[in-house]
Amino acid sequence: MLVVFGGLPGTGKTTLARVVAARRRAVYLRIDVIEQALRAATQCGEDVGPAGYIVANALAASNLANGQDVVADGVNPVPESRQAWRDTANRAGVRLVEIEIICSDRDEHRRRVEQRAADIAGLVLPTWRDVLARDYAPWPEAHLVIDTALLTPDEAVALVDRCWRSTATGGEG
Repeated sequence: MLVVFGGLPGTGKTTLARVVAARRRAVYLRIDVIEQALRAATQCGEDVGPAGYIVANALAASNLANGQDVVADGVNPVPESRQAWRDTANRAGVRLVEIEIICSDRDEHRRRVEQRAADIAGLVLPTWRDVLARDYAPWPEAHLVIDTALLTPDEAVALVDRCWRSTATGGEG
């Protein structure tokens, strides 16, 4: 199975994706880690374009072909990035769960963005202004939406677990 987390920075997607991957013993692919490694290795500056997503999809495909479940963690801001995950799942012949993480409480979202610390060497975290200005297209595709302003992390992970089990058995996600 391929589980894709998306959402703006500071919504809680990395917190949730890490827990879900660990519980399921799935391969965990974090776009921020891949992009920062590309910046460090290529001296390409801040904008690595779609390269991080291309690498992550290739790693996902390789691990899915090896029989591993994969949890992908990235903003997935545009339809093209989300379609790439669908294509990867289709080519691998696995089920896909798409999860958009939101934080409907604007003050809480801002607090999270402003108070978080980088956990990747060299990564410059976005400011609240950066988050507000980010190009982020709506998700018209069918997917699970989790509002971390309304659910605790444990409740959100439990919801993902239920969706995972349902999808794995062929039920509705």
